[in-house]
Amino acid sequence: MSHDLFEAARGAMAFAHAPYSKFPVGAAIRAEDGKIYTGANIENLSFPQGWCAEPTAISHMIMAGAKKIVEMAVIAEKLPLCPPCGGCRQKIAEFADKGTRIYLCDETGVKKTMTMDEMLPFSFETEVLG
Repeated sequence: MSHDLFEAARGAMAFAHAPYSKFPVGAAIRAEDGKIYTGANIENLSFPQGWCAEPTAISHMIMAGAKKIVEMAVIAEKLPLCPPCGGCRQKIAEFADKGTRIYLCDETGVKKTMTMDEMLPFSFETEVLG
């Protein structure tokens, strides 16, 4: 089941706009509606004011009416098994739960699977704070 997310993330990475960092990243989410939503990092001249691939994918998911991340894949062209940055981890946690699987990929496929709890232990919890 994770292979289609890997393919979608890799495809999204091709749309990255990374002229400053030269570090293309792609992300793909499977939401509770069963659909896959993708994103790529998008930089601008006011570096680092661009946005990462993960919130781009989250934005597509939210704008389509879905609200929950079931699983997610992340791939970077120049860093195998590139994990989401700290800010993105909190953004993902907003729409995921502790058991949500995050797949870290290289150019050949999924190489490591982590849960959100492993990725962001002792995090703010939406149901407690919200």
